[in-house]
Amino acid sequence: MTDYQTFIGQIYKKTGLDLSLYKEVQMKRRLTSLRNKRGYDSFNSYYKAISNDQQLLQEFLDKVTINVSEFFRNPARWRVLEDKIVPKFKETKRKIKIWSAACSTGEEPYTLAIIANQFWNLTDIEILATDIDPNVLARAKQGIYNDRALQEVPEDIKKKYFHQEGDTYKINEQMKQAITFKEHNLLADPYPSNVDLIVCRNVLIYFTEEAKNTIYHKFSDALSNDGVFFVGSTEQIFSPDEYGLEVLDTFFYGKI
Repeated sequence: MTDYQTFIGQIYKKTGLDLSLYKEVQMKRRLTSLRNKRGYDSFNSYYKAISNDQQLLQEFLDKVTINVSEFFRNPARWRVLEDKIVPKFKETKRKIKIWSAACSTGEEPYTLAIIANQFWNLTDIEILATDIDPNVLARAKQGIYNDRALQEVPEDIKKKYFHQEGDTYKINEQMKQAITFKEHNLLADPYPSNVDLIVCRNVLIYFTEEAKNTIYHKFSDALSNDGVFFVGSTEQIFSPDEYGLEVLDTFFYGKI
């Protein structure tokens, strides 16, 4: 067993995070770079260090869980959601249940709340926002963002849903009432049920095909009968019928 394989076994025991389900070449390269940057010449010595240093452990988790996000990321896709997908839900649903999976620092679930609020009152919107990293969830709950995160947000939306404080923008407090933030491991924890819209974007590209296959089945099972699954722009599902899904639009899949 290599130094790296021993390391991922130790990490699994310590954190429940199964690195063997991520693409090894990419993950090993990323972690070797981090390890070397911190001055450790083996994964064995690096593991001992992060076991005894909470800051090093947190840095490691931040590096493993890819946290790149912004409001309305890839705006054309969000327009499809707002113009085609959500209006169909509005025709049949008095309330909507949404899951933002691997939500990172919160830009995605707040974007979903803003879009849903064009159609429903906040009291009729239920958004579950999950991530494996408690550090990013803490930041998401604060709802404070810099200019760059809001570069795709239209000016009228900015004025309605954010309060500017110097160089930062804070999401209006009432928007938070629609969202529940929760720690969740896509590979290990139970999935919610009867979800109308699941959004999981730009995360699954880091998983092995075997892990992706398992996750797609679980996402499909979690959807309501007329539910929709929205994926990232690098994550097209090539055989959606294998998971009980059909193509509705580019990167949008409906439950069959």
